[in-house]
Amino acid sequence: MARRRIRNVLPLPEPVSDEPAQREVELMALKEVVLFPHLIMPLLVGREPSVRALERALEHERGLFVVTQREPGLDQPGRRDLYTVGTYCSILQALRLPEGGYRVVVQGLERARILRTLQSKPFFRVNIRLLAERGASEEAARTGMQVVLNQFRQAVDLGKDVPPELLVALMNITDPGHLADVIGFHLDTGLAEKQVLLECAHAGERLRLVSVHLSRELEVLKIENRLQSRAEREMEKGQREYFLRQQLRAIQEELGSGDEDEEEVRQLADTISRAELPGEVREHAEKELKKLERTPLAAAERTVLSTYLDWLLQVPWSARTEDQLDLKRAAACLDEDHFGLQDVKERILEFLAVRQLAGAHKGPILCFVGPPGVGKTSLGRSIARALSRKFHRTSLGGVRDEAEIRGHRRTYVGAFPGRIVQCLCQTRSKNPVLVLDEIDKLGLDFRGDPSAALLEALDPEQNKEFKDHYLGVTVDLSEVMFLLTANLLDPVPPALRDRMEVIRLPGYTEEEKIRIALGFLVPRQLEAHGLSTRQLCLPEETVRSIIRNYTREAGVRHLDRQIARLCRKRARQVVEKELGRRPGPVLPRHLEKRLGVPTFEWGADEREPRDLPGAARGLSWTSVGGEVLLIEANLTEGKGRLILTGSLGQVMKESARAAATWVRSYCGRQGIAFDYYAHDLHLHVPSGAIPKDGPSAGITMATALVSALTRRPVDWNVVMTGEITLRGRVMPVGGIKEKVLAAYNAGVQRVVLPRANQKNLQDVPENVKSRLDFVFAEGMEEVLAVALPALASS
Repeated sequence: MARRRIRNVLPLPEPVSDEPAQREVELMALKEVVLFPHLIMPLLVGREPSVRALERALEHERGLFVVTQREPGLDQPGRRDLYTVGTYCSILQALRLPEGGYRVVVQGLERARILRTLQSKPFFRVNIRLLAERGASEEAARTGMQVVLNQFRQAVDLGKDVPPELLVALMNITDPGHLADVIGFHLDTGLAEKQVLLECAHAGERLRLVSVHLSRELEVLKIENRLQSRAEREMEKGQREYFLRQQLRAIQEELGSGDEDEEEVRQLADTISRAELPGEVREHAEKELKKLERTPLAAAERTVLSTYLDWLLQVPWSARTEDQLDLKRAAACLDEDHFGLQDVKERILEFLAVRQLAGAHKGPILCFVGPPGVGKTSLGRSIARALSRKFHRTSLGGVRDEAEIRGHRRTYVGAFPGRIVQCLCQTRSKNPVLVLDEIDKLGLDFRGDPSAALLEALDPEQNKEFKDHYLGVTVDLSEVMFLLTANLLDPVPPALRDRMEVIRLPGYTEEEKIRIALGFLVPRQLEAHGLSTRQLCLPEETVRSIIRNYTREAGVRHLDRQIARLCRKRARQVVEKELGRRPGPVLPRHLEKRLGVPTFEWGADEREPRDLPGAARGLSWTSVGGEVLLIEANLTEGKGRLILTGSLGQVMKESARAAATWVRSYCGRQGIAFDYYAHDLHLHVPSGAIPKDGPSAGITMATALVSALTRRPVDWNVVMTGEITLRGRVMPVGGIKEKVLAAYNAGVQRVVLPRANQKNLQDVPENVKSRLDFVFAEGMEEVLAVALPALASS
């Protein structure tokens, strides 16, 4: 049944009936209301079963049983859709409506429970039993009534909406059950909670339940009052600020400074109108400008909007530089700044050639991987000069926050765009050469993964619509030439590595270092220190001595420092006038006085005894180039253990075990008698503080073990690299160019390599290959034939 607004609720004396406790009555279902005893309520009766039940009750001049249905949305509820307990009521008034149905006024008399259903069509007719009211003790009833009345009065004081005459009526009620029913009807609870109150026939328990519900209502009303009071205070504060701002504006106008904020808005509007902005960006900028116009001068939001518009208008949406497409000029610029690096130079010239033929072309995304000091970062500046583009470099080493790449959202205090957008703003060009340095040193923590944020920026298919979190609009990065640098490629995530064109920059040979020093480093340092070639002359043999005795690197960074050190000492001599009119060149014999005792010793280490068995030299690859690696083996009395020392990694340990297993098998085949279970084999790699790993020292460890077992020394002019299998096969390894250069710099004569690595020698300079004797081995027997000639001859 639909419930209309309750006009008036007055307390009535509890009805006393002499009728029997059970009776047969018509049932009418109510939709959204629970009728309590003692209450008078108007109802609109419109459903056909309810109309017929009402008419039947009026015809026999008897009461009506009303009960609430469980689901208010049901139009034709069944018996199971109705609660079992309802209210037996009398019909005070019934008025038939012109459009059909009735408007009735009923008065609840007593609680009743359905015993059984007599009929359900065309209306419900049931057999009910009246529920007798059980009262509480006089003291408990008086206390409960007082508590409930006080709570209800507090709720009304806090704003509970009830008829004004209800409080007066409640004060005149003396029956606790009557009071609980009246207040329970006016509770702000659901139908289920009110049905629980109706089903409770104990007056004291009903008062307790009403008190619990009133306590909850009081808490809600208190919270609402606090929120409303706070809102009113904020409104009063806002009105006060408004009047103060109006007065401040009037004062500023009197002082002649009232148009500063309007002038700022006019300047921004003029900049937006003159700028060549994309349609989406222009629409967004004008929208933000309108917000700025409506924002008061003293509001904090005004600064945020003004800063945002400044950044938005700094982005070079259409400004670009024209590429210099002359291939000869570009090649000359690249050769002028860097020696060698042919792969990189060819790639840049290929890009220019495609631009000439195809016109517009997406910017390449190149990643230079190589040891420190080989010119990866400076190469970006040379490429920008060759293309006549703007250049910018940003270091990503240690960056751990994704927002550093994609920008911070404007909801944060002090937000700003990401580094890529900042670089565009600083270069004022949408097609600069952007170097992202140290890409392999990006961090990762709870703030996000910066490398994942770079995926969109470095994807040629997506970066045309790169979206910065701060700007909130798309930025075209398709014309930017991204150059990334890294010392190692392994830390770079595979998804990011897949988006880059990797170009490896290996270390320089000694001859290349000499040419770089004489052609680039020495002239630059002379100019930086204010010296002339007459005041300081460094012959080629002096530079060679510096490279051999004072540096050990793949690049030329430390060599540059040593040259700068010589320049500083000569500059002091010039200032103190200690030089003659014709100062001579700096010769190799002068270096120890100026640079100190040599740090490294060129060639084979004379301090190592060459005729002791159990020592072999291998080749290793590091992030700074190749190195010669000494491996020692020895035998001690023991229990057949293999002892490994020297900070070896897991892969290198497994390679050592494989080498030891092959050595035992080899000695058995060759008839070399040895009691393995009475001795321990000890393998050691010096420089124990430096971690070492990888499989490429396998054949070297096997050679050292055979040398120790046979008591025959290894040829000291032989170095080797290669992985060993249990059957003695020599497997290919990486870093061949760097390892060969290390062997060359160490002054050795013969290098043993896996036969599968023979093709990798094409990357080695010809002058290096001509001075080394290469032996390509497929099995360990071939390695031992070269490294242990005494064993082979015996």
